[in-house]
Amino acid sequence: MMVTHATTERWTPSLIFSLASIVLLLEMLAVSYMMISIALPQIVTHYQTTQGAWLLTAFLLVGAITCPLIGKLADTHGKRRLLLTAVGLSALGSLISAIAPTYAVLIAGRALTGLLVPCLFLSYSLIRDVFPARTVALAVSIATSGMGLIAIPAPFFTGWLIDNFGFRSIFWFFVAGLVILAVLIRATTAESPVRLRARIDLIGAALLGAGLAGILVGVSFGPSWGWASGSTIGFLAGGVALLVAWTVSARLLADPLIDIRFFGKRPVFLTALGAGFCYGTSAVFTIMLPMMCMTPAILGLGYGFGISAEGFAIFQAPLGGAVVIGGLIVGTLVPRNVRPRTLMVVGMLVMAAACLLTAMVHDDKALLIGFAALLGVGMGMGYASVPNLLIAAVPPQLQATTASMVAVFQSILPAILPVIVFSVLNSHIATVMQGAVFYTDTGITIAFVIGAISALLGAVVAFALPRRISQLSAPGSGSAAAADTDGAVVLAH
Repeated sequence: MMVTHATTERWTPSLIFSLASIVLLLEMLAVSYMMISIALPQIVTHYQTTQGAWLLTAFLLVGAITCPLIGKLADTHGKRRLLLTAVGLSALGSLISAIAPTYAVLIAGRALTGLLVPCLFLSYSLIRDVFPARTVALAVSIATSGMGLIAIPAPFFTGWLIDNFGFRSIFWFFVAGLVILAVLIRATTAESPVRLRARIDLIGAALLGAGLAGILVGVSFGPSWGWASGSTIGFLAGGVALLVAWTVSARLLADPLIDIRFFGKRPVFLTALGAGFCYGTSAVFTIMLPMMCMTPAILGLGYGFGISAEGFAIFQAPLGGAVVIGGLIVGTLVPRNVRPRTLMVVGMLVMAAACLLTAMVHDDKALLIGFAALLGVGMGMGYASVPNLLIAAVPPQLQATTASMVAVFQSILPAILPVIVFSVLNSHIATVMQGAVFYTDTGITIAFVIGAISALLGAVVAFALPRRISQLSAPGSGSAAAADTDGAVVLAH
């Protein structure tokens, strides 16, 4: 049965269930990294491995390198179809991890689960095509910022699962949840009627994917391998060389995976770069705050309360709730003709202020909780502004393709900035106790200042966006539109 939403301009029960199923899927993406991080000590002990970092890196790596190809396939074959395919393969990956007899098999399953990463841009691209126009801004804002809600109960739920059923229960939870959500999305959400008639550039996909993989591996393992080691330099140099080759091929081919000329347009490129700084700042703050708060106060480093992971919820809950508030601000104001560019600038400035305030104050719980909430508001505004900016600038038939490259920026910068932070922290070590490293107060201050600089750069980038963003014309948009056998609107590239 065909589900349709665009025939009405108001919220209906079917529309609400559709949005709820998409939000829950993105909640699964948000909680995935957190739950695995909590289960990591038990996992590495069970498999007797010292390569725990690959469990986290494999997920991000596959997610980043598959985004461009999945985006192109979504524009040519249907966004819901590719969303459900990604969810199905992610569920399969979780199943493989749940029954993995060896650590290598577990990594393979976790890598396949990385296909959850493209679900973020596939979701808001699909919403743009099938939701009523008046509901799109609020819907994409709720979908992208609602991910903050999961941060509140996730640590408690994860601990309960692991303590009672072991680390494999985490993967079984993802199997069940993803299967149920795939059924719900299939039942409640329409397929996009928009198609782009184009060839799939497999050579470009291979060059871009391998280049991104080389850079991510080099950045992720550079600190442990050594930045001057042959392995680190080899991966980084090889990744850059492959990306250069991809750029050349994209300019030479008539139908490349990503049209460089289109992606290079100011509204599109600056949105991607701003999104990278937004997500990068979030990564720095959310890594540093728990590390700072859980440091034992008895060490007298000028920071630290000695709280447990469960005790950190008093900081995490306000942050997560504030992310939702920030998203609702954007979703409410954009339909009232407030430009997402303005909201992006404000959100990034709020994040910069929160990072600077946290850099100055380390020893007051109440103030730090307030600063975390302030950052959450800025995060929510930034997260929700990005899809609204893309919707304003990008034609429907190229929405997923373009959003996929934005997703790459959202993966690369959050991977690089924490590495920079810890490179600085390693020159400000205060003491080492039972293998745990604790940093000086100055080091902690510098780390949050780096987060503030990232946010300020994001604000500058957002400010550089055109004041009025007119939707760009797709290459070949002057050609006649046709209808495929399913009634989809097809445009030749």
